[in-house]
Amino acid sequence: MSEPPPDAVVDAPAERYVLRQELTLAVNRYEVVRADERGRQLGLLCFAEQDRTAAREQVTFYTDAAKEHPLFGFQARRRLDLGTTYDVTDSHGQPIGWFKKRFSASPVSSTWTLGLPDGRQFVGRERNTTVAVARRLWEVVPVVGDLPGPFLLHVDFVSADGRVALSATTRAGVRGVHRVTLPAQEDGRSIDWRVGMAMAVALDALTSR
Repeated sequence: MSEPPPDAVVDAPAERYVLRQELTLAVNRYEVVRADERGRQLGLLCFAEQDRTAAREQVTFYTDAAKEHPLFGFQARRRLDLGTTYDVTDSHGQPIGWFKKRFSASPVSSTWTLGLPDGRQFVGRERNTTVAVARRLWEVVPVVGDLPGPFLLHVDFVSADGRVALSATTRAGVRGVHRVTLPAQEDGRSIDWRVGMAMAVALDALTSR
């Protein structure tokens, strides 16, 4: 599958989000913010807090600080299995999508499959292979690999006919800010934003695994 051009998702009608990440010694906090076409942040939609010492197989997003009202989340079907499928569910536990990391697809760049209940599937790959190699080398260096890398992480999820459904970018030098674009599909609508943001969090939390 050929790589989309750099502006593949810029001019198309799209939903845009910012995933902000705050790192502390104990907790990873992810905040989902809606953005306009210029990237300006419009307001907090939901958040998740994850114990950094806990397993990363489950993440739940809430609408309130008391964590009494879950909105969506994802969970691994099998714990401690790097190749397992992760189910994305709504506030009632009903499936709204799934994703899976494909370790055998590429020895260099991270590759994922993202699926929807209607049967549509999208393959996600890092756009720049050279950057992917540099990022992997950074991760295996002792001590240095534990620090945030200075590399751009840009992953595009593309359908079989070449249509981009999700584009996630972490800007080089801006640790903890991820910009997510969900372009309109053939039916004129973007994929479910909850599935898109669950995938964006997984790209951050699980890419190095």
